[in-house]
Amino acid sequence: MHHHRLDRLRGSMVALVTPFQDGRIDEEAFTRLCERQIRAGSSALVPCGTTGEAPTLTHVEQSRLIHLAVKAANGRVPVIAGAGSNCTATTIEMIRHAQVLGADAALCIVPYYNRPSQEGLFRHFEAVQASTTLPVLLYDVPKRTGTALELDTIVRLSRLPNIVGLKDASGDMARAGRLRYALPPEFLRLCGDDGLLAEHLALGGQGSISVTANIAPALCAEIQEAWALHDSDRFVTLNEQLAELNTALFAESNPVPVKWALARLGLISDELRLPLTPLAQRHHQRVRLALQAILPAEAQAASHPRRFAEVA
Repeated sequence: MHHHRLDRLRGSMVALVTPFQDGRIDEEAFTRLCERQIRAGSSALVPCGTTGEAPTLTHVEQSRLIHLAVKAANGRVPVIAGAGSNCTATTIEMIRHAQVLGADAALCIVPYYNRPSQEGLFRHFEAVQASTTLPVLLYDVPKRTGTALELDTIVRLSRLPNIVGLKDASGDMARAGRLRYALPPEFLRLCGDDGLLAEHLALGGQGSISVTANIAPALCAEIQEAWALHDSDRFVTLNEQLAELNTALFAESNPVPVKWALARLGLISDELRLPLTPLAQRHHQRVRLALQAILPAEAQAASHPRRFAEVA
């Protein structure tokens, strides 16, 4: 593998929402979100993923968000740009734009809807990584794509020079356990499901790309730090504190609940793009209570954030 800014990357990386106002990207709000994450100790910014409503963004809007994230980061943390689609040629073009804009890496989802074979998946990612010098993270989320990367395919892909890691949102912990021993130690294995963070870390995962970090970035950074410092008591406490919020934020399809919660914090509007619709009234109380419960701990953690990189 080539050396790159993701070498030795660890900790909580935020899957950023895309704030809208009157149908347009709210650029000021997005920049404020990026700054809030960096100050709270997030290890990387991840715009234009599922949480960022990437399927509803135009290519111009995606490019703008990546530009804004790179500008806000200003070299302090890496920017991992969502740049995947179900078309190989389109994915290659998206990565080209991300590289020109200064992104440090690309997050590429398993092609959705067309349900390729494992050989098709391999050849897709093989072509994508051959088109760029950017490090590429695989993103496996079969609940959304309809197709999962099999273990042997991930192992084959890990041998390619620019495939450097996996965001694992498959929920398949048996596969995660086998991958621990099947992949080279420098290959990044990142949890893509906040509710399974403890399991992924116990199986040797190096961090997470987190939805919950939009709401509680300091706590999400601190729980990773507690693990790195082998502070099991603190880790268990934080894991218990975050559990209800992790669950509540998936009361409906992501990012509907997390945008509603961020709006309650006054950080963005809760505007979504169709076909997503506002959080159903029946879920308001659950998300509100989870939010209210976490805010005191988040405020305390945010008052003395420590950068994960300092202990990794």
